[in-house]
Amino acid sequence: MLQSQPVFEDSARPDILLIGHVTCDLETPDRNSRCRLGGTVSFAAVTAIQLGRKPTIITRAAADTDLSELPDGVDLHVLPSPVTTTFANVYADHGRVQYCFAQALPICAGDIPGSLRRPRAVLLGPLVNEIEPDVAALFSGETLVTAGPQGWMRQWDESGRVHAKSWDNAGDILPHLDVLVLSQEDIDFDLTRLDPFFAQVPLVVLTEYYDGSTIYHRQDDGSIAQTKIPPRPAHEVDPTGAGDVFATAFMIRLQETGDPIHAARFANITASFAVEDWGVRGIPTRDQVMAYLADHPLPLAGLA
Repeated sequence: MLQSQPVFEDSARPDILLIGHVTCDLETPDRNSRCRLGGTVSFAAVTAIQLGRKPTIITRAAADTDLSELPDGVDLHVLPSPVTTTFANVYADHGRVQYCFAQALPICAGDIPGSLRRPRAVLLGPLVNEIEPDVAALFSGETLVTAGPQGWMRQWDESGRVHAKSWDNAGDILPHLDVLVLSQEDIDFDLTRLDPFFAQVPLVVLTEYYDGSTIYHRQDDGSIAQTKIPPRPAHEVDPTGAGDVFATAFMIRLQETGDPIHAARFANITASFAVEDWGVRGIPTRDQVMAYLADHPLPLAGLA
């Protein structure tokens, strides 16, 4: 039977470790516009709290960065940086246009305290290539290691306009991952770009916006089993952070159950609620997600 609540066997171990930059997300590409707190680790921390888990963040930011939007219960470790990573996201019918105006300093293995190197699960959430390759290698087999690679797969021009690029240091990171979660946007809607990942990561999850997600699970014979997970219909208000919410919810539920299909369904539902309000306000509680699952069981026979 699937667990409805997490079980903490060893209270001395960190629970959910989140690594990457918090960001200042500008309302418009005007660098003087108002900003709100963003970044994978910010959305992931709220998601973990809402799902009843205990998040720890390791990040870099300027000393004057307002982190008050993070919820109580987050164990926050802020490494120094002269600036905070700053983005602007512009949404249009053809998709998102993103600008990057400032980048905080990198995070390397030496920045991760020994006391935080045995979490139950860790999410690597780079935004501007800030997580050095040696970080992924820190975690042993008793930790579920998940990464959202978007920050290793982007670059920006002199105006700050963000563009996709190849993942140059993938060979140093992929062998240390248990799960890779990425979006169609990350691979420029080209599924062939997933092929190099399959040989090195046992579980690859592709988020597909309104269409749910697809799991690619490497089998013992080396073949790849592909499972499409349907979405929960949502009334979108703000899609920012939806992929981060998905990745966190997937990682948490996979760590709890060991079932990637259920974890993807759980994550689809969590992310769909999240986009129905601004910022982190729509991220649901565990009870909300479990109630929806109970009312809308997944027809396993229809999955392919």
